[in-house]
Amino acid sequence: MKITAIKTYLLKHPMSRPTGPSNFYYRVRTTLIIKIETDEGVAGWGEAVAFTGVRELIEQQYAAILIGRDPLMHRALWRELWGQNFGNGMALGGVDIALDDLRGKALKLPVAELYGGRLRERVPAYASAMNYIEGENPAEYYPREAEALVGQGFRAMKMRIGGQSIKDDLKAIKAVRQAVGPDVKLMADGNGAYSLGTAMKMGRELEQQEFYWFEEPLPQSSPGYAGYEVLTSKLDIPIAACEGLTSRAQFKEAISRRAMTIVQPDVCIAGGIGECLFVADMARLWGIQCMPHCWAGGLVIAASVHFLSLLPDASWGRATETPMLELDHVENPFREQLFTRSVEIKDGFATVPKAPGLGVEVDEERLLYHAQKSA
Repeated sequence: MKITAIKTYLLKHPMSRPTGPSNFYYRVRTTLIIKIETDEGVAGWGEAVAFTGVRELIEQQYAAILIGRDPLMHRALWRELWGQNFGNGMALGGVDIALDDLRGKALKLPVAELYGGRLRERVPAYASAMNYIEGENPAEYYPREAEALVGQGFRAMKMRIGGQSIKDDLKAIKAVRQAVGPDVKLMADGNGAYSLGTAMKMGRELEQQEFYWFEEPLPQSSPGYAGYEVLTSKLDIPIAACEGLTSRAQFKEAISRRAMTIVQPDVCIAGGIGECLFVADMARLWGIQCMPHCWAGGLVIAASVHFLSLLPDASWGRATETPMLELDHVENPFREQLFTRSVEIKDGFATVPKAPGLGVEVDEERLLYHAQKSA
């Protein structure tokens, strides 16, 4: 089998209402879909973040390396794609997902089995929801959204904070806790909205409300999340971080400083499933749990579900913490509308696909429709 073509599709969707975290509103959702074709008619699909330069790197440099090569030579290809371009985890993450999908289809194996076999058949999912809506009061609609999510079977959910004063955010936080009760796991994502002092203050408030974790309260500054080790040493609430890191070297620096209690690699940002498994194993040596970041369309969701099926629980205990899928609930047609078959998510769990590759089927007519609308 030989790779014959690399195709990319940049998709854009105007939001019906400006919605987002503490620091900006999404007015357009974007993604980059990747198709790797072969001379045997088998194709692999991947997805990457649509940041400037990612598409150009894939089309102009990665394609020259991949075309004519055997897609089953995964380790050799990954090494070349990484080394000859000074490492770009975002471009490589999307391409590696497509290569995994292609390898799985060629070998008639689900992606999880390419990496040694799943540890679970279902992955618990948490609703990544409750974002700020321009002109609306979170204290009014956050609890309504949380109640609806509980009705859909979610037993864990995350809200965005930091977009208004601590006093006003606390009104929304307490209203959500009251709405869902004590048994639902709640997490808060600051998206870099806080200074060190205000992050400490908000962290202690979240501890009082028994939140499961406090995510990325400080800016994602360089090098590697400066100041986060102060939060992990001073606060009892776990600190989740590092979704923006793109290589094992960056993760190693942050992990060795204990800049987080929970590490959050993203398969389409940090070089693919294999690289994220390396990061998770490395973090475990420091006693740091892995809960991957996932904020994209259906292909990244599928890849993340396979990745999560491979991660062990936090401990050997009978009552322990199982890694969870982050399931984005912000308006995004690229989660389900591009597929004739997508990951089954029901009652707060995602079923790990058993079909070859990622186990999802892209509807190419719908893909081309969205690509033409986005042009």
